[in-house]
Formats: sequence, structure tokens, C-alpha cells
Amino acid sequence: MCQSCTNNLLDNLLKHGHLIDTGVDGLYGRSGVFEDVVMRFDALITRWGGGDGPEVMRFPPAMNRKHFEKSGYLKSFPHLAGTVHSFAGDEKAHANLLEQVGNGEDWTLGQKSTEVVLTPAACYVLYPVVAKRGPLSGEGALFDLQSYCFRHEPSKEPTRMQLFRMREYVRFGTPDQVTEFRATWLERGQKMMAELGVPFDLDVANDPFFGRAGRMLANNQRDQRLKFELLIPINSVESPTACLSFNYHQDHFGSTWGIQTPDGEVAHTACVGFGMERVALALFKHHGMNVENWPAAIRKVLWS
Repeated sequence: MCQSCTNNLLDNLLKHGHLIDTGVDGLYGRSGVFEDVVMRFDALITRWGGGDGPEVMRFPPAMNRKHFEKSGYLKSFPHLAGTVHSFAGDEKAHANLLEQVGNGEDWTLGQKSTEVVLTPAACYVLYPVVAKRGPLSGEGALFDLQSYCFRHEPSKEPTRMQLFRMREYVRFGTPDQVTEFRATWLERGQKMMAELGVPFDLDVANDPFFGRAGRMLANNQRDQRLKFELLIPINSVESPTACLSFNYHQDHFGSTWGIQTPDGEVAHTACVGFGMERVALALFKHHGMNVENWPAAIRKVLWS
């Protein structure tokens, strides 16, 4: 990674006010212009996928802790998880807390875990919701999701935010139904991003699984071509950034949550995910910091 390239991009974004420094790496405010670009890209996604008739759901950036534990996320990504804790003490404990704050000590040790955790990926909230509905119909199911997500990986790279938005289309059904969905979006995603005039490559990928066992999972994921990413050079050409991902989960979530097809088989799932801030950053990187000066063809796509 070209560290100076990363810092130059971040400095430029901060200088133009598109990102707002909070004093924590990977945690930024966004300007009205930045948010408008994200909103325009969000509308573009809907133009490409809304015609499929997905059920639209929007969730807050937190989820049921029990559901999170059941999902198996901690087996694979404990280093990325974020929990929510809160004060639950009496007046004496409160006085101790204030004393610790005043002395610059760690006041969080007395915090207790709550019933919610920060959402790591938009689709994790969906699976138990679908499971409660019972068996799928013969057509399966398709959902349109968006949520703020959290991953604990503080970084100077502006593309590696700790809190970011993820838009997803998630398909449930038979293996044929969900693999057809992913194949469709592999083609659509490339056409959609070509409209935005940014350079990209499509490549097989793997999730950042944790530990020795995680390396085996990553190798297996790549060997079976379960995950593809659309990569755009933003921080550097040498290490392009995944801005869209196309994932076939096989029956993992169907088995975890007991989701079945009408004939009693375990449902398979697949999703396409869009990194909303990452695509906005790609547009600023390749078309400039002043949106008024972006190429007319790009402005027509986004502001039509």
C-alpha cells in the first residue's frame, strides 16, 4: 500500500470538506455533497435492481445479540465485532465512574453488555426474520436491505471506515435460483459501474477469516469461487478496494436458521453487496473533488 497515496487522498477529502475528522481513525462525518453522491448511487442501484420486485427492508445499525451469537460470526471474525455496553450500576458506582473519568482512567470496566451488538453486515439481521416466516414459496424470496455496519479495523485508509453503509440484495431459494441470481448480478454490477466511468476489475476473493482455521476457510472459499469482488483502485493501484461483492453462501445460513424450500430442503442464499461510501470515494478519486466538474456523462447517470 502506498501510504503517501492514502494520506494524500484522505487529506484531500478532509480539505474539501467531503469527510469530517472526528479524531478517531475510520470514523468520519460526511458533507452534504458527499451524502448527495451516496444518495444518487443508491438510486442507481434501485434502477438496476428494483425491477426484480424485492421486498424492501431497512434496519438500524444494531442487531439482537442472541441472533448475532447464533450466526457464527464470532467463529470467523472476532477481531471485527463490536458490542454495545452500558452503565448498570448504583449511585456509588456512578461516583466511581466519574472519579475514573476525572482521573483519566479507564471508566468502561464497569460497563455491562446489552442485548444488542453492532451490525457487521446488513444481511445478518435478515436471516432470523425470514426463518420466522416458515418455508419459502416456490419462487424463493428476494430482499433489498440497507444498514449502517460496524467493523473494528481502524485505519488511515478512507475506504476502511469503522462505520459505513451497506446496501444488499439477498436471494433465498434453491441452488439454481440463487446461483442464477448471483450470475445476473455479476454481469449487472460490471455494467452499472462502467456507467460511472471508474476503472475496475472483477476477481475471486475471500472474507478476512480469523486464525489458522480461518486460512483454511479462506482457501476453500476461493477454491469454490464462492465470493467475487469488483475492485476499484482508490487508495492505490497496487491494492484496489472491493466496492461490490457477490457471494454464494451455499446452505450455511439456511442450515443455521432452519430456512427451508417448499419441499423441505435446506434453502441456499446469495447476496450482492454495495459499499456505499467506497463507491462515493471512488467517484471523488477518479472524477475529482468538485462534482460540478465531473464528466457530463457521469452526471447524467447520477443526476438524471
